[in-house]
Amino acid sequence: MLKDFRASPLGEKDKALLTLVEQVNRDPAKIRQADIDAAKSAGWCDEALYDAIMVCALFRFMNTWVDATGVDGLPAEAYAVRGTRLAKQGYRPGRAE
Repeated sequence: MLKDFRASPLGEKDKALLTLVEQVNRDPAKIRQADIDAAKSAGWCDEALYDAIMVCALFRFMNTWVDATGVDGLPAEAYAVRGTRLAKQGYRPGRAE
């Protein structure tokens, strides 16, 4: 799936969303109503499309900012610790299990 989502066993609904997200990432100025309509006809609602576009755009912004400023990522060990914590408690600090 990571190499080619179109050839993956994902359902057509998910492939339609990833096609739109790919467009947002590559050339958002070329997105047209037909692109949105294709994702909607696959079963995605306006809110889900808005969320997907927003998340993609924010990651694109952050990646551009990191690349331009030279900010380094965390060491692999720090990502592992944070991943374990997120898996247990989610994003809200202090959330009780």
